[in-house]
Amino acid sequence: MSEEHADSCDLLCLDLPVAEAIRSRMPPLPGLETAAAAAKALADPTRLSVAAALAEGGELCVCDLAWVIGQAQNLVSHHLRQLRHAGLATSRRQGRLVMYTLTDRGRALTCAVLDPAPAARHDTNRP
Repeated sequence: MSEEHADSCDLLCLDLPVAEAIRSRMPPLPGLETAAAAAKALADPTRLSVAAALAEGGELCVCDLAWVIGQAQNLVSHHLRQLRHAGLATSRRQGRLVMYTLTDRGRALTCAVLDPAPAARHDTNRP
């Protein structure tokens, strides 16, 4: 079998009842596009660092976030806008400060991305 065909069947083996049942439960395309955009928002290491800091700190201002992740405030502000646009973070004004926090979806997705897989946490040397 050639390299380019290693990932496909050599014959048509469709189990129609199973395939149709799965197909009927698939999310609609607009929902998949929204989920993909949210996942893509965390694909940048700086943005993921900002999200991780918010997950750890709860609610933080840009100044605190910039210091925590060791980046310039204008860069952090840019990434916060991206997280807000993706629906992963929200902001509120508190006097002269703007405070940021993760949305429930942002917290769940950040934790899912950062947490090691259960298999990786399992110590294979234990009896």
